[in-house]
Amino acid sequence: MDLYPEQLFHVLSDITRLRCLVLLEAEGELCVCELTHALRVTQPKVSRHLALMREAGLVKDRRAGQWVYYRLHPELPPWARQAIAAAVQGAGRRQPYRSDRARLKEMPNRPGSRRCA
Repeated sequence: MDLYPEQLFHVLSDITRLRCLVLLEAEGELCVCELTHALRVTQPKVSRHLALMREAGLVKDRRAGQWVYYRLHPELPPWARQAIAAAVQGAGRRQPYRSDRARLKEMPNRPGSRRCA
């Protein structure tokens, strides 16, 4: 994988993308609807940010029926994984990241349980 530091840090410089990244690192894989619920932002906004992250090579998507799931790209270089882990560790206990995780845990009808709302 050919990821440059400026691509990674550009992605991390936006709070919406960083919030998505923190949740993806913590949860492994999330549906777009889970991210919109946790972040309290619209689906088009989340999708636009995820597309930028995918184009940069930070996340990978998969489709399952009508849902699109995202996860950190499995082929991220070790230096990028370390930078992401450090960012998640630094942000994870602070707001709004802590509230994002709490809202996600309380989300009704998460994919896998029944239907995504």
